[in-house]
Amino acid sequence: MSQAGSALSELTRRTLPLPDIYARVSRHVPAIEWPALAPDVEAILALKRERNAVVLAHNYQAPEIFHTVADIVGDSLALAREAERVDADVIVLAGVHFMAETAKLLNPKKTVLMPDMAAGCSLADSITAADVRALKAKYPGVPVVTYVNTSAAVKAESDVCCTSGNAADVVRSLGVPRVLMIPDEFLARNVQQQVPEVEMLTWAGHCEVHERFTPADIADVRDSYPGITVIAHPECPPEVVEASDFSGSTAMMMNYVTEKRPSQVVLVTECSMADNIAVANPDIEFIKPCNMCPHMKRISLRNIRHALETMTHEITVEEGLAERARQAVERMLAVKPTQTVTPKPVAA
Repeated sequence: MSQAGSALSELTRRTLPLPDIYARVSRHVPAIEWPALAPDVEAILALKRERNAVVLAHNYQAPEIFHTVADIVGDSLALAREAERVDADVIVLAGVHFMAETAKLLNPKKTVLMPDMAAGCSLADSITAADVRALKAKYPGVPVVTYVNTSAAVKAESDVCCTSGNAADVVRSLGVPRVLMIPDEFLARNVQQQVPEVEMLTWAGHCEVHERFTPADIADVRDSYPGITVIAHPECPPEVVEASDFSGSTAMMMNYVTEKRPSQVVLVTECSMADNIAVANPDIEFIKPCNMCPHMKRISLRNIRHALETMTHEITVEEGLAERARQAVERMLAVKPTQTVTPKPVAA
């Protein structure tokens, strides 16, 4: 470390609040901003103890949430699994609304709080329960595999849920020649490449973050950074996934970077992913572009603190509907994984 760097570290230790916690995010949160954030961090930590609460944070959350107040972090599959295991009375979901509903489905006796009820999802908004009923009438007997990025009402009309990390395994587990895979058209088309023996009937839903990426974006990055590793989320268009070196869920992306340790990498997904992985991998250079999820960014330290102070906004799901939706999620959780890190091989 340079002399200037050592002096800055010493200054940080002596003058900034919560210096040990700040050290986790110092590469992404300027020192001048930390004093404004630290009171909320300190309050949240105290409130978690007082309320017997935990914070579940999705991988797309900003580093000042992900690395300071979150107790459990991960992709939607990891959060769904861990939500069942938490020994707490209160769950605060630092993510979007469907994630909070899923946590409530799996923990009906716990209090689940959503810091901002406007934190929605373009995929969840792309399909309704009535749409699913119409699809089932059009394709009688075809199993409905529903991405967890959906409302509880849509899950309740489904046979089984899936995430981007286990979609291929879920489809294979059904042992049928054809499925309705909804609502993400691109995810379904990408999973079709992994499970060619099963016909995918799709719905024209898209993630507003991932649908904006194009093969031209990948070509531009490769031209600017020869030899860079390109990792794409399977919610991206198939042409983008095909142009990448690896494709997988956010958890798979993290595992790939940690295990393969490319010197330069671009994550074709939401912006905060790179920031959160970079904290634990300072020797890897992360190149952007990326796209921001406006819904994830509605969650802040301030509204997490407010949620715990006021016990709002509590998520509820009508019990009859919840039972049907819970069954679809539990069927997903019962599927045994057959692959870990490499759903799409590295390109030659």
